[in-house]
Amino acid sequence: MKLYMTPGSCSTGIHILLEELELVFEAHIVNLLAGDQHKTDYLAINPKATIPVLQKDDGSALTEFSAIAWWLARRYPKAGLLPEDIDDEAKAIELIAYATGTVHGQGFARIFTTDKFTLNPADHEAVKAQGLDIIHRGFEILNGQLSAKGYAMGRFGIADAALFYIEFWADRSGITLPENCLAHYRLMCSRPIVRRVMIEEGYRLE
Repeated sequence: MKLYMTPGSCSTGIHILLEELELVFEAHIVNLLAGDQHKTDYLAINPKATIPVLQKDDGSALTEFSAIAWWLARRYPKAGLLPEDIDDEAKAIELIAYATGTVHGQGFARIFTTDKFTLNPADHEAVKAQGLDIIHRGFEILNGQLSAKGYAMGRFGIADAALFYIEFWADRSGITLPENCLAHYRLMCSRPIVRRVMIEEGYRLE
């Protein structure tokens, strides 16, 4: 398999899952700032021009964090990355959707890619402020869904990988995480594979 990724991005969560599963894969770096995602060869793999992309052994490609994470969990069920109970599985998917779609897609995106939300540079600060409000509100909601200690669904799973990368972004951006989110982030940082992945991607966790 091949993982098309950008260090320190949402693809980090998929990188963690692949390592947790002890899968053999090739990592291909996509330099978003250099515009690699818009190059012809990459668009042939993923016309959405987004990351992450997981190219499977048969050559087919999966895009979107939630789809890749779910496929990995279902493809390797013995790892227990998804709860067995259908209601709990739906809850895990709900957490992933909110983390990736709202906190990332509506919140952090307004800060990291402000120009995609307005054509007027004079509006940039307002857009960033709106993004920050979405992030804070999002973490408060997630905080209420997490316990004071432990993983999102009781044991490590795909929801934790999604939560980790937005918590990492918050930490690196100087955004204070609410109590339960901070406890979850610290728990994830204590996992040897998470620490190893972050070092491989050029980061050191405190």
